[in-house]
Amino acid sequence: MIVRNGNVVFRTGVEKKDVLLKDGKIIKIADYIESDGEREIDASGLHVFPGLIDMHVHLREPGFERKENIESGARAAVKGGFTQICCMPNTNPVADNKVVISYIVNRAKEVGLCKVRPIGAITKGEKGEELAGIGGMKKAGAVAISDDGVTVKDTRLMYNAMQYAKGFGLKCLCHCEDKSLVDGGVVNEGLSATIAGLKGISRASEDIVIAREIALAESLDCPVHICHVSTHSGVRLIRDAKRAGIKVTAETCPHYYSVTDEIVRTYDTNTKVNPPIREEIDKQAILAGLKDGTLDCIVTDHAPHHEDDKNVEYNLAAFGISGIETSLGFALKYLYEAGVLTLSEIAEKMSYNPAQILGLDGGEIAEGKAADLTIVNVDESFVVDSSKFESKGKNTPFNGYELRGVVKYTLVDGDVKYQA
Repeated sequence: MIVRNGNVVFRTGVEKKDVLLKDGKIIKIADYIESDGEREIDASGLHVFPGLIDMHVHLREPGFERKENIESGARAAVKGGFTQICCMPNTNPVADNKVVISYIVNRAKEVGLCKVRPIGAITKGEKGEELAGIGGMKKAGAVAISDDGVTVKDTRLMYNAMQYAKGFGLKCLCHCEDKSLVDGGVVNEGLSATIAGLKGISRASEDIVIAREIALAESLDCPVHICHVSTHSGVRLIRDAKRAGIKVTAETCPHYYSVTDEIVRTYDTNTKVNPPIREEIDKQAILAGLKDGTLDCIVTDHAPHHEDDKNVEYNLAAFGISGIETSLGFALKYLYEAGVLTLSEIAEKMSYNPAQILGLDGGEIAEGKAADLTIVNVDESFVVDSSKFESKGKNTPFNGYELRGVVKYTLVDGDVKYQA
């Protein structure tokens, strides 16, 4: 296949090029490639991104298929422009062993859409008591370990987990939350929580654990990755750690850089997410952290729920936003259009850096790399309508938002897996 006349998004900038794909790889990139009977995609006026990689999603299978399954999640992913997604282990049974990891890998191959990379649990059952079988999970296809949704409370256990993970060439992806400080909170602690009469969650609950993981990484000279950063103080901790040479990487999500906690005053339970959406000072710090490289990745933390989990009182509703089909639209609207990041920088945050952190093939458009491409009309707008989501999870607070950038094609290993 030849992708012809596209504005190709390289790490160094955007150039109009032809791209030849063969046997799942990018074979040649040139100003013009002579056709030898290959199928062609006319990408004139479109931008060709490296296939997007989301290193933090929830596919719910096995165990919670009423919320999402691997097939519906993969359909949503390719529609959103993602060629690789990394799914968290909080399934039922928990993905804490090679059997469940193998099931996810094999089920994803049957579905045959995007590449699904499982993340194994740090501890058995995510109970924080005993390390899971990290070596066996790695051999079965796990690309990282995390007790996502739960912080490993025992510091000695986390210390050991980071050492073991390093030995297997894996990273710990850390959900940072001191539950004793959360204490039943449901939104950010601040003016909006007071106005809404909802119990708040302090920034300290997140920052304390970020600081612990950084301290462990420094002590062990071991890499650690901080999940879904939401606080201005957390950004500062990570920036200072990086300046000190500590091996820390970090991610954030669209809902942390685009809106503030004023959104919770509507009592729409789709605004309930963990960590919570915070205040303007936090949003601005997240934007600055993306700009200066403190925050390496943009992820979705795609958390699909059945409507019954959200159609209840705010305090009883499940945490989470279904976001994999809107993530690129948010990046192009709130980062590119706003002048915060260039297209190359967006590709870096949503493709190159996730690939580098997790050791995945892909992440950039270069000869010899995987033929994973996302072809986008960056100038075309769309209005969010969750009823049209491919995901089973329709839980987004952003219905009616006008975003930018429509995915026209998603190619995985050179095969078209989505076409608008």
